[in-house]
Amino acid sequence: MASTTAQLRHPDGRVELRDPSSLHGSRFFNDELAPVPVERRTWTTYNYFALWNGMAFNLPSYLLASGLIAIGMNWVQAFMTIAIGNVIVLLPMLLNSHAGTKYGIPFPVFARAFFGVRGANLAALLRGLVACGWFGIQTWVGGQAVFVILGKLLGDSWTGAAEFYDQPWTLWLCFAAFWALQMAIIWRGMEAIKRLESWAAPLVTVGFVILLIWILVKAGGFGPIFSQESRLGWGTEFWSVFAPSLTGMIAFWATLSLNMPDFTRFGQGQRKQAWGQVLGLPTTMSFIAIMSIMITSGGMVVYGEAIWDPVELAGRFDSPVVVITALLGIVLATITTNLAANTVSPSYDFSNAFPRRISFRVGGLITGVIGIVIQPWRLISDPSIYIYAWLGFYGGVLATIAGVLAAGYWVQARRTLSLTDLFADGTGRYWFTRGWNWRALVATIVGAVFAVGGAYSAPGEGPFPADGLIPILQPLYDYSWVVGLVAAFLAFLALSLPGRSGSENPKSHNPIPEEETGERSGEGRPGPAAVDR
Repeated sequence: MASTTAQLRHPDGRVELRDPSSLHGSRFFNDELAPVPVERRTWTTYNYFALWNGMAFNLPSYLLASGLIAIGMNWVQAFMTIAIGNVIVLLPMLLNSHAGTKYGIPFPVFARAFFGVRGANLAALLRGLVACGWFGIQTWVGGQAVFVILGKLLGDSWTGAAEFYDQPWTLWLCFAAFWALQMAIIWRGMEAIKRLESWAAPLVTVGFVILLIWILVKAGGFGPIFSQESRLGWGTEFWSVFAPSLTGMIAFWATLSLNMPDFTRFGQGQRKQAWGQVLGLPTTMSFIAIMSIMITSGGMVVYGEAIWDPVELAGRFDSPVVVITALLGIVLATITTNLAANTVSPSYDFSNAFPRRISFRVGGLITGVIGIVIQPWRLISDPSIYIYAWLGFYGGVLATIAGVLAAGYWVQARRTLSLTDLFADGTGRYWFTRGWNWRALVATIVGAVFAVGGAYSAPGEGPFPADGLIPILQPLYDYSWVVGLVAAFLAFLALSLPGRSGSENPKSHNPIPEEETGERSGEGRPGPAAVDR
């Protein structure tokens, strides 16, 4: 007698559909959003380590550390802030990665389980718009690097070209060319990105290492760099800056803490993706941080000022060979990061909103267009705006989504999902009320109010009032990411308690049938060490 079980659970814990074609009739389905079959989940520990290596070595990562030096920290304070932030953000990242590996689904589909099949679009688009902003920032700084390289080759006729909207028209041309190159790569799909990340990962450090060696020679070694005193000291002034700076460091990877299922859906197992991330994120971010700190501090010794932009710093070097080689490495780093961290995820998000009309490739094109409209050159014009306004605000908002997903998947659903119901149109356990789960929406709003309701800026240094949008919540804004995560987590659990009145979907409490199989497609029978749940 034929089995009626819709999904199969393999001995290593990964789950796939018995008949993937059963989803093809749903208007919430397309090939990019479909659960990845087990035989196509081929990413190893190295692939995830290389992914993080490619994503961490980039100009915005560099600007995190150099920005802390620019606002007055010394090298110990800046490195401590970044290291703590990356250890903290690794936890929600691993929590949300689990579902991607187990079920082979991207973040927007994962979010359907708790926001509703339609409500997931809210979470996905919030995350996607932030990623579009990052895409624009990365593309702008990459275009700047290309502009400086060509300036060293072509001379003043290039760098001194007529201005258009306060910038040389040649800079805008470099920005457009860099944008078009990335669109061409994303159009080739996820496999092209995987190959790029794998071979480029060992090379992206080259530009930063050259900058470091050059500045050490100019500064006279490590001594002058590490002997610089903090302008903030270790008293009240430092700790008042430390809290919002730490929040900014955590918020830097807030989008990735949500969208890692977009990558872990291709993983060979939970241990491989987890170890790849544990080995990749803290180590590479610490490495880029210490290089950025030393380069920026060395620049203070050599030039008497904190030059937080490495493109500007490299442009001051005398040797064209050094400048061009360093910036070529930085350009490569920018491409690998932008494609993996800032283009893949919003492409899935826009595709999830209109599965029948927007493919992964079209979603990537939309990402590129919005990245320009956001005007990224304004977002990175000042380290205070970059760290305290941009990072702090959006990090607090996205943390609420991470809180809902962590509460729903690990506590409410106990790591068990129904793949067919994630694509069900008008029926199923994730349809809730017309495709929306009001509990997740309320929890998100509550978390966001607590997290960013008190958003404030120093007088004349940002977009928010000095006493906060909601003055009574101002003290919480320095901890916006943690506050948003915890508040949304607790609110969602409180609203989802069993037996609470108003439950629209009793099917959500029914067990999900899974049939275990003794073989894993493409890998044969696993031994005891392969069991991985």
